[in-house]
Amino acid sequence: MISHVYLQELIARTNIEELIGTYTPLKRAGRTYKGLCPFHSEKTPSFVVYPDSQSFYCFGCGVGGDAITFVKKINNLDYVESVKMLASRAGMKLPEEDDAQGTLRSRVLALNRDVARFYFACMNGEVGIAARKYWRGRGLSDATIRRFGLGYAPDSFGESLSYLKKKGYTQEEMLASGIVKKSEKGNLYDVFRNRVMIPIFDVRGNVIAFGGRNLGDEKPKYINSPETLIYKKSHTIFGLNIAKKSTSRRYILCEGYLDVISLHQAGFDTAVAACGTALTPEQVRIISDYADEVVLCYDGDEAGQKATARAMELFSNSTVKVTVLTLPAAKDPDEFIKRRGADAFRHLLDGAGNALEYKMAKVKEQYDITVPDGLLNYLKDCIEILAQQATPTEQDVYAGRLAQETGVEKQRILQQLETVAKNYSKRRQRQIQQDLLKEGINSIRLPLGVSGNQALGAANAEQQLIGALLKQPELLEQVKGNLRPEELILPEMRQTYSLILQRNKEQLSFELATLSGELSDEVMAQLSRVLAQNYEIQFTPGDIQLYLSRIQGAKHQSKEAAKMEPDQLAAYLQKLKQQKKPTDFSGDE
Repeated sequence: MISHVYLQELIARTNIEELIGTYTPLKRAGRTYKGLCPFHSEKTPSFVVYPDSQSFYCFGCGVGGDAITFVKKINNLDYVESVKMLASRAGMKLPEEDDAQGTLRSRVLALNRDVARFYFACMNGEVGIAARKYWRGRGLSDATIRRFGLGYAPDSFGESLSYLKKKGYTQEEMLASGIVKKSEKGNLYDVFRNRVMIPIFDVRGNVIAFGGRNLGDEKPKYINSPETLIYKKSHTIFGLNIAKKSTSRRYILCEGYLDVISLHQAGFDTAVAACGTALTPEQVRIISDYADEVVLCYDGDEAGQKATARAMELFSNSTVKVTVLTLPAAKDPDEFIKRRGADAFRHLLDGAGNALEYKMAKVKEQYDITVPDGLLNYLKDCIEILAQQATPTEQDVYAGRLAQETGVEKQRILQQLETVAKNYSKRRQRQIQQDLLKEGINSIRLPLGVSGNQALGAANAEQQLIGALLKQPELLEQVKGNLRPEELILPEMRQTYSLILQRNKEQLSFELATLSGELSDEVMAQLSRVLAQNYEIQFTPGDIQLYLSRIQGAKHQSKEAAKMEPDQLAAYLQKLKQQKKPTDFSGDE
């Protein structure tokens, strides 16, 4: 365990708003900071940083925690690595501890590197004749094969396993890598067999996973490494380790590994692909760190069109310019380049249309604008797109284009656009308020076997009580003699309260950040939400007594409050926040 004293010093040296501000722009809002959430796609800022409690919370997606939690999630690290990263940032000596997880991570990285070399050697040996024929049949040169470390997994259940054993790797390390699995009988066997192998590298050049493609038509066509302690597919961009070295800031986002490899061979060295079945907000954030423009170059089938639409939505909140490439007479970039060549692809690339043009063109395909009904529907849909997604300048430009295209006066289009934009903004604000109103109560998940409004009310009181203790530790003196952990309904609040009591017994503080090493990210998010909802509230001993009474069901007013419906309780909390006064429950003593 990392010492409490070390964590306290780390917290003192870490400015959370400065830390988070390096990942997403923040604006001061009173004593807090607000910005777009770096963990999900949004257009209206709902991500708040609270310097007083050294915490953050997103009212949009529910992610929250302290500085360590933020570093864990944003960089896909474990707890110890996150502490080390913050320590390095703060100029502190790295913490001393027996880091078993870190040791295992290092061993798995080394194992992946060794097995990648094994696959490469197999491809170049006698067993790799079919694999070499496959890669060359795809038009790949020896230089490209070496550059991407392509290889071949032998048609055997144990050759990779035997190789790794000889290299000194343990069963735990091999299983942790995902290269081998254990059968129902307890025997280890190779996951990848008789497949051409594509190593997946992280941005630092470490081999973290593999994709294996079959050599024929058998199913499944691809087998990918499972998620491991070093590989999280939602945080990984294939080809970024090479693309980041390019001087170009225009990235080409493809659908598959082989598209990326083919484009690199043709001279387009910023081609990348998202690992996993769909692009994620985390992957968008990573690409945005390297690119000023992203050209979406997905397949032309229905799945590719859906992927394009999703990517445009995810990138709409970033500063990256998005354009869309349409490939004529080809299903993917690899096929187009083989048929037409690199120069033809470069010509298409330079003429790629932006996301607004792409969406409006898709709308136009749905209507016959030579008839009044089709023309009106086309205008209506285009105005909706411009109202929700275009800047004022873009709105003016595209209103002019629509006027020329349809014969409707530009001023009429702009007037309608202004009305729709205002209505959209009002609807959006109302929705945000409704979501915030219900955030507190509706987020409570009672354990199995516990139900009813009274239990829900008691659970809410538990959260409020724990929030009060984290915010004002001096209130613990009133609580610890009157409440035992086992009296709490919610397991996560019970765990947190037990930690608080333990810290107090050891005469240690219990700030949110000093607890994060022993609490899950989900519990940290819950605690951060409670702190966020009560940010402007100063708790009193009277509040604490009411929470205790409500939890124990001992007072009439607590029982009455416990009978409130979720919406009533949520509205009550919202009213308290607006009034900025201590929490109180209506009812007589």
